[in-house]
Amino acid sequence: MQKQKAPGVTSDINVTPMVDVMLVLLIIFMVITPMLTKGQNVDLVKTKNPIAMKDADKEDAILVAITRNGEVFLSPGNKRLTVDDLPGKVRDLQTNKLDKTVYIKADMRSKYERVEEVVDSLRAAGVDQIGLLTEQIGQDKKKPAPAN
Repeated sequence: MQKQKAPGVTSDINVTPMVDVMLVLLIIFMVITPMLTKGQNVDLVKTKNPIAMKDADKEDAILVAITRNGEVFLSPGNKRLTVDDLPGKVRDLQTNKLDKTVYIKADMRSKYERVEEVVDSLRAAGVDQIGLLTEQIGQDKKKPAPAN
């Protein structure tokens, strides 16, 4: 009786487990990424010369979003509330903060009356620094060439 030889050693890398892990990570990131946006998604007003407000991107920045249909959301937390509840909630968020600025991002199709109500209620809460977030008009519009 002759001893059977073991099969030869293969030096190929088995990539199947790595692909499985990468696909799971991809799915996790695809699910979590939309939740990472700060506040409510709105179409911001477009302006020619916006002022950069980098502090609005901070994690603890107080952000009030006004949607197209007039709903008001307060971040951090992205909570929907009424204009009457806004002063108390903003006062609570501003305690023990150095930067007292409240940023408003309103949809370009929201009624100006609603934006005015939000600003008035923020003033009633004692907020003296309000930032209105806008977007710069795209540079894709080319100026006409001068006539010869």
